Amino acid sequence: MSSILTDIFLSIILIFKHAYLGLLNGVYAPLRSLFDASSKSVDTIYKTTVKNNPYKNIKEVKVKPISPKQQELLNNKKHELQKELATEDTKANKKTLIYIYTAKSPTGKLVKERFSAFSKTDVNSYLVNEGYDVYSIETSPWINFVYGEGSFGSRKWKTKDLIFWLTQLSTYLKAGITLTDAVKILINQMGKDKGKKRTMESLAYELTMGESFSNALEKQGTVFPNLLINMVKAAEATGGLEETLDDMANYYNEIEKIKKQMLSAMTYPSVVMVFALAVITFILLYIVPQFVDIYEQLGVQVSGLTLFLLNLSTFMQANIVYILLGVITVLVVLIFMYKKIKAFRRLMQVIVMHIPVVGNIVIYNEITIFTKTFASLLKNNVFITETIDILSKITNNEIYKEIMFNTINNIAKGDKISEAFKDHWAVPEVAYYMIVTGESTGQLAEMMGRVSEYYQVQHHTIVESIKSLIEPVLIVALALIVGFILIAVVIPMFGFYQEMSTQI
Repeated sequence: MSSILTDIFLSIILIFKHAYLGLLNGVYAPLRSLFDASSKSVDTIYKTTVKNNPYKNIKEVKVKPISPKQQELLNNKKHELQKELATEDTKANKKTLIYIYTAKSPTGKLVKERFSAFSKTDVNSYLVNEGYDVYSIETSPWINFVYGEGSFGSRKWKTKDLIFWLTQLSTYLKAGITLTDAVKILINQMGKDKGKKRTMESLAYELTMGESFSNALEKQGTVFPNLLINMVKAAEATGGLEETLDDMANYYNEIEKIKKQMLSAMTYPSVVMVFALAVITFILLYIVPQFVDIYEQLGVQVSGLTLFLLNLSTFMQANIVYILLGVITVLVVLIFMYKKIKAFRRLMQVIVMHIPVVGNIVIYNEITIFTKTFASLLKNNVFITETIDILSKITNNEIYKEIMFNTINNIAKGDKISEAFKDHWAVPEVAYYMIVTGESTGQLAEMMGRVSEYYQVQHHTIVESIKSLIEPVLIVALALIVGFILIAVVIPMFGFYQEMSTQI
């Protein structure tokens, strides 16, 4: 009998050992590698673009030949277009419309693309000047509804794409290339991304029509951030466009790093919690049920903690689908409420910002982005009222938006900027007193830059501390969970062993 019990105990230990090692090496290790990688700085390709050949993305195009019949149809369309352009009212529209054109590119490829302009004449003139052979240009209310402003076409660029574009544009301007020609070169570097290519074509068109660069950027809808547009507008007044583009590339590079640190800090603990829940679920669904047969074979009576564990396992096996659907439903509802209901979003942000350690991560991140942006705007001579308005739009945190609006009100009343930050729980004292010092000495922009550097270091430090702390905490937590379940399932075995010993 003792040998049988020994075999049972060894089997139990082996079951838990293989389950634990399987989860640890098969799930945790890959996840850890993934999130270590996600916390790296922005892709190195955007730091070395200046050294790269700007024409490396221009590849030889294989042109599909046009049949004689197709060419005849195209020539007929071209003839009709020329008659239409000759009789078109020369008065341009008050706002740009979306046109769909069919033309042969300078490489001989037949293309059908969209273009935003004030008239068909403008579209034709621009394309012909670029070496296109134009066959047709069409527009309609339906085309403008589908592809116009606010449609699927005008999407905000990712930060790393913006960094690449700013770096390349600055490089071309420093090389003596005109702004319009630099934008046209970048059209070829958009590769297969038709959305970005159309944005560049629209920019080139606006510049050709005599628009300023800032207005051309602004007319692209939500593609370019307000911060960049205002910086360019200030640079046009002072004549330092190349330097401003470099500053903005560096600014977005730093912001991308901060955002990745924030993402890593918030995601890593979340994944750890999901992983712990996955371990518990796995054990309850696949490990604990194996002991039911053992208890039945030995005739062991279970009670207390063991009975609760077995009942919980049975319940989860029977209702796991409903449990998962319930969890997903709750998460979807919470996410929807967070995005759509301002009061709920503010409440959640206040709760998170009062959680120890986690709250500091959020506050340091917001302070870093705010002060870095403020410093850049002030250094580029953007009006203070426009500066505050831009700052209120760069954050989704309702608490800091309120601070920005209070700042605007203080400026309107003639009060100091720092008054909006005084004794506010979301503004660290160090940041407040450094802002006060900057105001009193007339070096607000420089002091804001120092605040940003200080809290960026603090943010990075606390993120790295959490990441290094999560691993041992996870291992201890998993050991406690596995140990708790092991004790729960082994207790009846000890009772059975004692009963058998008494009988012997």
